[in-house]
Amino acid sequence: MDNVVRKYRYWEWRTIAVLVIGYTLFYFVRKNLGMAIPAMEAELGISKTQLGIFLTLHSIIYGFSRFVNGLLVDRFSKKKIMALGLFLTCAVNLFICFSPKLNGMLNLLDAEGKATLGLVYLIGSMWVLNGYLQGMGVPPCLSLLAHWIKPSELATKQSIWNVSHTFGAGIVVALCGFMLDRYGYSAWYLCFLVPALIALIGIPVLWFGLKDDPSQVGLPPVEKMDDGLKDGKEEHNPLENIDGAKYKRIINKMVFSNPYIWIIAVSNFCVYVIRLTILDWGASFLTETKGMDIAEAGGLLATTEIVGGTLGMLLAGWISDKLFKSKAHRTCFFCIIFATLAFTLFWKCESMTMSFILLVLSAFFIYGPQALYGVCASQQATKHAAGTGNGIVGIFGYASSIVSGVIFGSLAETGGWDSVFPVAIAFGVVGAIAIGLMWNAPANGYEKLSKVINDVR
Repeated sequence: MDNVVRKYRYWEWRTIAVLVIGYTLFYFVRKNLGMAIPAMEAELGISKTQLGIFLTLHSIIYGFSRFVNGLLVDRFSKKKIMALGLFLTCAVNLFICFSPKLNGMLNLLDAEGKATLGLVYLIGSMWVLNGYLQGMGVPPCLSLLAHWIKPSELATKQSIWNVSHTFGAGIVVALCGFMLDRYGYSAWYLCFLVPALIALIGIPVLWFGLKDDPSQVGLPPVEKMDDGLKDGKEEHNPLENIDGAKYKRIINKMVFSNPYIWIIAVSNFCVYVIRLTILDWGASFLTETKGMDIAEAGGLLATTEIVGGTLGMLLAGWISDKLFKSKAHRTCFFCIIFATLAFTLFWKCESMTMSFILLVLSAFFIYGPQALYGVCASQQATKHAAGTGNGIVGIFGYASSIVSGVIFGSLAETGGWDSVFPVAIAFGVVGAIAIGLMWNAPANGYEKLSKVINDVR
């Protein structure tokens, strides 16, 4: 039994480490556009509204892709889907980098070197495609974590994986800010070239570093580890003798007919309005309203992500497991309230130092629910439907870009940033109310799953 536990721990932490590296690199080729926006406006003449449309369509397609790939990873190889997605998203970023070189064939630049509608549509369509490919990243991660981490420890340890979001976003905004400051806005293409070349390293790491399931290395189902192993033999998967039609009924009960999944999804929509406002438009409003240059804005956003976001996620996961007995939704309720308050104070603050502190605090609190909503969905849907459950939550989260992308881009362009913040704050209030509705929900859905399995057999 001791050998089984040691082997399980080794593979558990190996999986977490590989997924942190892999998903950090997914962010390199996804959150680079936000830093490139001021340079693309200046050099190519692409407007905030046009860039906002890119962000919105990218995120909507991303949410749809998370749902589709969530269905796929519950049935097929998780590591293969993730590795393929990283390769293809790198290829798209490289294409965007070199797209102006196609000017001779496609008439993409005007006489002044500004983007024609042809280049706008080309870059926009590539970024939308990138949204779908990015959706091949999270579903394998969440499904793998649900297969390798005990339910009683999922909030704490999945929060460790979630630092990949803040590491990836923080490092890439700092890197892009440095390159634009050193080489000027005319080097906007480096924001796509350099991150893509770095991210290619992750493909062999994912392919050779992951196993889809504990059974592939002779270990028992992870939920059996909570009660201790009576022996070193693997127990059977409770779904292995259930046919496709009955499995669909289980997915329906645990996901589509599960009210908790829909509550999480609605609240996630609201949380992502604030999160994407900070991440996608941060460089723009810091340079335009706070008087920062692009390098300072990149440094602040990097600190916001790496320091505020990382600490917020780790603490939120620990509190969920230790204080709230793995009821992560309770932690989310308090995090959203404090995130909305910090974001409000940041908007009204005139001191540069306090603005810095409040933006870090906003990320500290907003990344709690950002990390934990995936845990909540995995727990309520159980590991057998974690991909599908998180697909639903993901669709709602990134559908929020309709607000944070094109609507906020248009509002900022016509009415300034003071017309953006009140809307974002209102969504924060609604998000807190929504997640508060499931305060008394159980920590996970495994008891419900047992009853559903008995009903379909």
